Amino acid sequence: MNAVAEIEPRLQTGAQVLQVSDLRVELSAQVDVLSGVSFTVAAGEILGLVGESGSGKTTLATALLAHARRGARIVGGRVEVAGQALLELRGEDLRRARGSLIGYVAQDPATALNPALRIGHLLRETLETHQHRLDRATVRQRIGATLRDVGLPDDEAFLRRFPHQLSGGQQQRVMLALAFVLRPRLIVLDEPTTALDVSTQAHILQTLRRLCKSQGVAAVYVSHDLAVIKDLVDRVMVMYAGRLVEIAGRDTLFARPAHPYTRGLLAAIPDVAERRDLQAIAGHAPAPGQRPSGCAFAPRCAWSRAECTTTEPALHDLTVGQAVACLNPHREPLQLLAQVPLGQRGVRTEQESLLEIERLNVAYDRQVLFDVSLQLLPGECLALVGESGSGKTSLARAVAGLGENAEGGLRFAGQALSLEARGREKALRHRIQYIFQNPYRALNPRQTVYQILSAPLEHFFGIKGNQARERVEAVLGRVSLSASVAQLYPHGLSGGERQRVAIARALVCEPALLICDEVTSALDVSVQASILALLRQLQQEGLTLLFVTHDLGVVRAIADRVLVLKQGRVVEQGAVDEVLDRPQAPYTRSLLEHSPTLVGGR
Repeated sequence: MNAVAEIEPRLQTGAQVLQVSDLRVELSAQVDVLSGVSFTVAAGEILGLVGESGSGKTTLATALLAHARRGARIVGGRVEVAGQALLELRGEDLRRARGSLIGYVAQDPATALNPALRIGHLLRETLETHQHRLDRATVRQRIGATLRDVGLPDDEAFLRRFPHQLSGGQQQRVMLALAFVLRPRLIVLDEPTTALDVSTQAHILQTLRRLCKSQGVAAVYVSHDLAVIKDLVDRVMVMYAGRLVEIAGRDTLFARPAHPYTRGLLAAIPDVAERRDLQAIAGHAPAPGQRPSGCAFAPRCAWSRAECTTTEPALHDLTVGQAVACLNPHREPLQLLAQVPLGQRGVRTEQESLLEIERLNVAYDRQVLFDVSLQLLPGECLALVGESGSGKTSLARAVAGLGENAEGGLRFAGQALSLEARGREKALRHRIQYIFQNPYRALNPRQTVYQILSAPLEHFFGIKGNQARERVEAVLGRVSLSASVAQLYPHGLSGGERQRVAIARALVCEPALLICDEVTSALDVSVQASILALLRQLQQEGLTLLFVTHDLGVVRAIADRVLVLKQGRVVEQGAVDEVLDRPQAPYTRSLLEHSPTLVGGR
């Protein structure tokens, strides 16, 4: 008989589903990535796992499936799911457990779903592989019920679709369906809503919570977005440098975070409800094998003492339901101070517009922008917001001359501007620069940072040699990077450093307008805070920003004005505080209602 039964009684809500004891994952040479990780998750409970990139979140998430990435191995500890010791299973038993006992939802459904298989085939194959005793009628009934549970159609026309024929939100719901169709005891979700707009994200999270509570499924939800975590989970675990540093109930953690690292993460989060002075955490998390003695967070901690550098704190109970690994934990409530509204930050409305767009239309296989008109003043930050498919990026690319099939009027600094980059004069092209969402894809992996930054200097200005090196070092300093970074390749940089290099590449062109397309959506909250601070500083120096985002918290933090797009049409625009505090369009109100916030409860 298989170690994992095909049909098991449903655990009652509150019963322990997942028990992890002293889990340890190592790289070669006994360098640990995770160490001493212990926790439990009950049936129907959603546990949030947060921390910066490199903290070990994804390593822990995959270890719960008895899997470690190439070059790493699970060397100690115990992982039990519904009484099954997962780390002791091998071969067919382990494969079956990964579907029947534990489900996994990846961050990017576009790469996780087989593009050659139809949705119905994917679901049938999953059921027949893991629960082959089910007859055809039962399989069809289970698929239909699961699709309805996740808010998708269950008709034959939908089942015949391929993944590329679905929206991002529908793809993510299919990922949920593939996990829940097997009725698992535990589900692990790794950043499943990072790239989704706020409305789609809210629906996905609501669906997940309803399924977990109604089916008694335990869940571990990995995210760097603490505002999302606050809306979803019952408890929160905070991880730093491969160790758990705080575990607490949701309300306790957000009201009275005890660890300085937790408080630092919360202080870095922009909030749609109010403008805050965002504070990035100084420094970087240590890489595996480079942990300092004592507390790993001590070099970045403003409250560290001498003993923190010699004694590694163990996780211990601070209050009922709250444990912390800190020698000097905080006991007072967290106070996040709101900023005074920024207004126009010196932008004078009587100034001539830097950018004017008149009746812009863009079409691909269908029309995506309809008669869009706007003005952008020098030194202003205008945010473009809306759901996926609203036309935000199409508008931004048209301004940059990267769009296709665009019609309308475009003026820049009082001059008519071609809608195609190749039709613009060389002396004008460098004044509008585009920063893409994914800096790793935007930077040539075969070139050093110096080569990346010096190429536009030679192309636009004919600058080479020592003069180019001086200009590169100067622009790196402007984005708070060391001159030594110039000799590195993109793969040797952190995500935040890569994004700073992408900004530096734009700045070296001496632009008047920066177009920022979701430049912070995939960043840790602390790195995001530092990038937003950099962009605000550049704006104060006279740079004009066109900022594309689906995060209304970021809009509140950085924008002067906001323009709301729905299905290619402008539905509302105005000063950021006016629009976010007193929205007039029902669509804008809907976006605000779906935006996660740290203010108030679920």
